[in-house]
Amino acid sequence: MNPYLPSWEYVPDGEPHEFEGRVYLYGSHDKFKGSGYCLLDYVCYSAPSEDLTDWRYEGVIYKRTQDPENKDGAMCLYAPDVTRGADGRYYLYYVLDKLPVISVAVCDTPAGRYEFLGYVHYPDGKRAGEREGDEAMFDPGVITEREKTYLYSGFCMADDNSRHGAMVLTLGPDMLTVSDGPLHIVPSKPYASGTGFEGHEFFEAPSIRKYDGIYYFIYSSVKYHELCYATSASPTEGFIYRGVIVSNCDMGIGSYKREEMPSYYGANNHGSIIRVASGDYVFYHRHTDGTNFSRQGCIERINIEKDGNIAQAEMTSEGAAKKHLAGEGEYPSYIACNLFCDKEQIYTGDPGTFLGPEFPRITQDGADDPHDPCYISNMVDGTVAGYKYFDLDRVKRIAVWVRGFVDGDLSVRLAMEGEALGSVHIEKENYWARHEIVLKETSAAAVPLYFEYRGKGALQFLRFAFIKE
Repeated sequence: MNPYLPSWEYVPDGEPHEFEGRVYLYGSHDKFKGSGYCLLDYVCYSAPSEDLTDWRYEGVIYKRTQDPENKDGAMCLYAPDVTRGADGRYYLYYVLDKLPVISVAVCDTPAGRYEFLGYVHYPDGKRAGEREGDEAMFDPGVITEREKTYLYSGFCMADDNSRHGAMVLTLGPDMLTVSDGPLHIVPSKPYASGTGFEGHEFFEAPSIRKYDGIYYFIYSSVKYHELCYATSASPTEGFIYRGVIVSNCDMGIGSYKREEMPSYYGANNHGSIIRVASGDYVFYHRHTDGTNFSRQGCIERINIEKDGNIAQAEMTSEGAAKKHLAGEGEYPSYIACNLFCDKEQIYTGDPGTFLGPEFPRITQDGADDPHDPCYISNMVDGTVAGYKYFDLDRVKRIAVWVRGFVDGDLSVRLAMEGEALGSVHIEKENYWARHEIVLKETSAAAVPLYFEYRGKGALQFLRFAFIKE
């Protein structure tokens, strides 16, 4: 389900790579209720290529204090990427939050303990990002082909004329020395006129993949919440804008709502695509706790067509599941793929700010701990929590576990504007209390569930269960 890692794990900026029959997930590492992005050390998870629902924790693979520039740990490890070099070893590329250069670590296995190797530099020894005229390196994305490694980088605020867009550098076989570049391949907003990227200009989060001779450059646009992509037959030039792969507030999806309506609270986005034996997928992240700083990884099925086209994926609760969710058993509330209220809001807010008290959020009570599950908090009047998709068979009741000093009704429906199938009145629950919503016997395939709260106070929602008897 989504999020695909444990509810207490916050690994955004997901870069999935397949090595020897397993998919290894690399990303930055947020902290619940953290004061900023990426406060923790790098960890890795992996799953068999044929089943991206079966994730295994591989442990800490690199600590921020291993970088010689960061022995005191005062800087954070931003979004990384990993590639296998021509020598068969694995190379981890990353940036520290206060430096304009890219660091490299190396390991003999994809999820072992990486050791610092060096900094990406020019033949004269100057570090890329520090030479006169260089633009700062940021968010490395890498792909290796034979003796060459192509390293993509960039961070461009929409109003910054000093940043021209996403860059690519070509590295030699030592995985550190620049042999060509940097070259700009996708424009920032000030330089996008007439390029085809207008409205979806490069902001950050470069990532690169190659399938069937087509290079896919995935990036976060100036719209912040969307992952876009461009394609080319070359890794260093000729990229053309193709579209949006996913939005972490589902903007652009008009199948169940207005296209321009946000159905989750979005913010920055970062991820990539992968093709494995079990299918094609996009990895991205969502925001929790009403802040930018507690992000969780999500995954959706996509279809990478032969001509390079990728239709925008809809946010779901299914994740990489091969079937729709079963209409039986219990489900945690935090797998909601839609969460919104009567007042429309696209973003969680600027970094360092929070959603106001008029908005719901996914949160937890304590630290990053498996015994402290996430739940939906602050379900004010008009809040909707949506879950997709279920195959229902003879469901007669739905049990819900809720709490809050409230006076209102919680109802459930199969469409956002559809008729309520049933509701239950809830009053003044200080502890998690079980209630039942009585339904007409319901059987339906591939349907969403929308829980809506109407009333006074702010409801908290822990989990729900299907009852057939």
